[in-house]
Amino acid sequence: MAVSGGDRVGDVTAGVSDVSGSRIERPEGIDELLDRVRLGLDRVEADEAYTAATAGDALLVDIRYAALRERDGLIPGALVVERNELEWRLDPQGSHRAAEATSHDLRVVVVCNEGYASSLAAISLRQLGLHRATDLVGGFQAWKAAGLPVAG
Repeated sequence: MAVSGGDRVGDVTAGVSDVSGSRIERPEGIDELLDRVRLGLDRVEADEAYTAATAGDALLVDIRYAALRERDGLIPGALVVERNELEWRLDPQGSHRAAEATSHDLRVVVVCNEGYASSLAAISLRQLGLHRATDLVGGFQAWKAAGLPVAG
């Protein structure tokens, strides 16, 4: 969806000018998309995610695919939901929701491998009304590097 003045937050295209000064729209690249969606997230560092989860103030949701979980291990207590099922499992109104998906007020911290896909996933959850959804800066690799608990 191109919007006039395509450089505003929320647009999927960014405006540029050609040599004559005429405005042309170009598709947004992944780096621009990540920068834009992250403006709407209060991303958390590993220590903050650990503290919130252990206090019962946040649900950690691991969206890494099985091969990465098998290779690197699991975050104890995290809900494992592969990315392609995330919205169905976390929508509190959905018929396929996980038992943990109790409310739109639930603080969800999405964890991917390195903190990229999780940003996009968190925005998707926000679009479903989970207004406190965010993601872990650096993903599982940052969790592990911080020396936080890993099972398996």
